[in-house]
Amino acid sequence: MQVDRTTGLLTGVSYVDSPNRGPRPCGCQPELIVIHSISLPAGSFGGDYIDRLFTNQLDTRRDERFVELYGLRVSAHLLIRRDGHMTQFVPFGQRAWHAGESAFEGRRGCNDFSIGIELEGTDDTPYADVQYDRLEPVIDALREAYPDIGRNRVVGHCHIAPGRKSDPGPSFDWGRLEDNLGLTRPVTQQRGVAL
Repeated sequence: MQVDRTTGLLTGVSYVDSPNRGPRPCGCQPELIVIHSISLPAGSFGGDYIDRLFTNQLDTRRDERFVELYGLRVSAHLLIRRDGHMTQFVPFGQRAWHAGESAFEGRRGCNDFSIGIELEGTDDTPYADVQYDRLEPVIDALREAYPDIGRNRVVGHCHIAPGRKSDPGPSFDWGRLEDNLGLTRPVTQQRGVAL
């Protein structure tokens, strides 16, 4: 698995173009990976609702399960489904809209310098082994393509937006990434300052 630095695309995965993206600030390269969880409707897996959300095709007016998502414009760079299927929505060289109000080590606006990876799941449902089996080589490929992503720069949404976000939640096995990839377990932050 490799990242094509010219296109910003991961080899061997599906690509669905999301309009919810923009350029990174001048000279800004990915320095952080943010792991998220998502399920649509909440707690349900499968279907094409996530793809529709990330491409602004989700009918939020006609389905009461999605009313709170009306007008929301979000995306992630990559989605790893529970069966291991991977879809990329935004080239890594561009800014996906995944982190919202966030800070890492005192630096605000994590979308500018991060890559967002969504795992199909919930905070309290164990993730599938195949999701870790796909995530680990993706992290390796991203760290090779973007050397500023250090061992301590793979975090959860909960670490960059504490109190606002809780994903990927307690069901995510950070120890597995430590053991298999040599990563440093993320530290909870508050207003961008490590506790």
